[in-house]
Amino acid sequence: MKLARPDVFHPRIVLAGCRALPAGDGDDAELVDALRTRGLHARWLAWDDPGTLEADLVILRAAWDYTDRLDEFLDWTGRVRHLVNVAEVVAWNSDKRYLADLASAGVPTVPSAFFGPGEQVRIPDGEVVVKPSVGAGSVGARRFSDAGPARHHAEALQAAGRTVLVQPYDRRVGAGETALVFLGGEQSHAFRKGPMLPSPGTEPVFDASGTYAEEHLSPADPDTELWDVGHAALDAAARRVGVATTDLLYARVDLIGGRDDPRLLELELIEPSLGWRQLTPAERARAQRTLALGVEAALERSGLGPFAQRRP
Repeated sequence: MKLARPDVFHPRIVLAGCRALPAGDGDDAELVDALRTRGLHARWLAWDDPGTLEADLVILRAAWDYTDRLDEFLDWTGRVRHLVNVAEVVAWNSDKRYLADLASAGVPTVPSAFFGPGEQVRIPDGEVVVKPSVGAGSVGARRFSDAGPARHHAEALQAAGRTVLVQPYDRRVGAGETALVFLGGEQSHAFRKGPMLPSPGTEPVFDASGTYAEEHLSPADPDTELWDVGHAALDAAARRVGVATTDLLYARVDLIGGRDDPRLLELELIEPSLGWRQLTPAERARAQRTLALGVEAALERSGLGPFAQRRP
């Protein structure tokens, strides 16, 4: 472990959770120690805690109530001194209409249609998934086999001021999703996520915090073709927002399907779970060291390297 030196600047780092999960969901339990081994000192705070505005660097990790307070949250991202991933990335990725941008860039995605408040919702034939375009943890997401209840749910979301996302239900979701984790723009590891949406017309089972649907996770070793889609999604997102892929401290690309026809379901750039507990201790230590090195790089980009002067 690196020891603190009085002549070296030690930035104040915050891992940002939310009031319901002020220290995250447990998957990031080792991050503070992983950062400390690099001489970086971090603490957990809810994102709306005033202390975050005094931090030199804020790392978004479990701010999972932002979807209900989006305007307030995006305003806060602009007031934090330095944020990773950066505020421009957060703003773009906070609304699933980013899927249209990725599809336009040639990334194979699950077909998606968006309907703002007041717009007539079109429900395709067959099973569909209806959810708010601003949402996390499957909150507000429902699966339907009948157009009537699907339209009713969509209109209820619209009445609450939400833009609605309608997708055909791809039965490959039943086999689970492959979550590809990237650190600093490079592929790191992957894990499997079991299906979260239950049978049509019913709601998922949520964690005690109420912020996300319970997930069943397991290790994964995806084929190259899936990683290729992940890289394409990351490259397209970085170009769209105007950042380098290496500037993305973390990213998670959720895919369905196998090597013959993988499809992007979601790209998570705000505060995705990274599946640390699906790795062996040695794998986890290596990956968390990579993340810590990415934090060091973010500090350097922000002028907060070890020999920076603390502002008064």
